[in-house]
Amino acid sequence: MASDLDTARAFFEACEAGKGWEACKAYCTPDASFSAQAGALAAVKTLSAYADWMQGILTVLTDGHYDLHCFAHDAQRGTVAACATFIGTHLAGGPVPPTGHTTRTDYVYVMRLSGGKIAHMTKVWNDGLALKELGWA
Repeated sequence: MASDLDTARAFFEACEAGKGWEACKAYCTPDASFSAQAGALAAVKTLSAYADWMQGILTVLTDGHYDLHCFAHDAQRGTVAACATFIGTHLAGGPVPPTGHTTRTDYVYVMRLSGGKIAHMTKVWNDGLALKELGWA
């Protein structure tokens, strides 16, 4: 059986690669919830919707990738946190014609596990700065 840290890492890698819910669901409870205090994600309430949102954003920021800074497990609280910087350039599609602008946006995933699967994830992210850097706001 995979450890919570292994499960969270596998989810993180699949999600950040834009593989969508189909590739991510094996690491999550079927009803896994999602939250973020970011306007761009205000309507996203499930982890399945977030995984698919990431898949979609990588069709717009086609060179999107991350620089992982920290991956930590708090076994007492059943939580794993990942801290990274996402880097992507608006090269295709999107809410406006491609701007060619790049964002380097910091974020944290806080994943709460239950029974060896992610039951909830909170994303801490300054979407306003990212959208401004991309020329979308």
